[in-house]
Amino acid sequence: MPTHASILLIDDSPGECELFRLALKQTGLDVALFTEQDAEAAFHFLEDRYHQSLIQYSSSETAGVVSTARVERGESSTARSASTETMLAVSHSLPSLILLDLHLRGENGCDVLKRLRSDARLAAIPAVIFTTSDDQQDVARCYAGGANGYVVKPDTFAELIQCTGDLCRFWLDRNRVPSMIGTPC
Repeated sequence: MPTHASILLIDDSPGECELFRLALKQTGLDVALFTEQDAEAAFHFLEDRYHQSLIQYSSSETAGVVSTARVERGESSTARSASTETMLAVSHSLPSLILLDLHLRGENGCDVLKRLRSDARLAAIPAVIFTTSDDQQDVARCYAGGANGYVVKPDTFAELIQCTGDLCRFWLDRNRVPSMIGTPC
């Protein structure tokens, strides 16, 4: 697992977010989890992270110092991690993976995905649809909109733990993306 991995889970169900957090903890992987319950909050979160990552990248090049963690804004944004070191390192960086529920209240996850993909600063972040829908039209629409993956939420907590571990190991350990996502060449 690369150091300082983090996940942004966009899901409007606090219960689903908590189940995922508990499943992630059960995997034993050292991954920070941030949650947002709507698209606007998620885009504000990502915008903040993008600007902070540029500041961190600039200052680390010149001074070799990484800034400390800041308090998260808003109630919907929460961060959990197995270690304080990981939290400090991810406090200003873009997430390594975005998990997006397809059925957000008042919003369609496909539309959120298209917004993510249309922003050059965020387009390289792997985005996986993580939903209850197994409808083939939803699957096709999400892939056409730029999804990197489509995973149907498991039925049991034991299956959720296994699925969470599999997702993390593949997207955070095996998959490769540019190290400074969103930074122009």
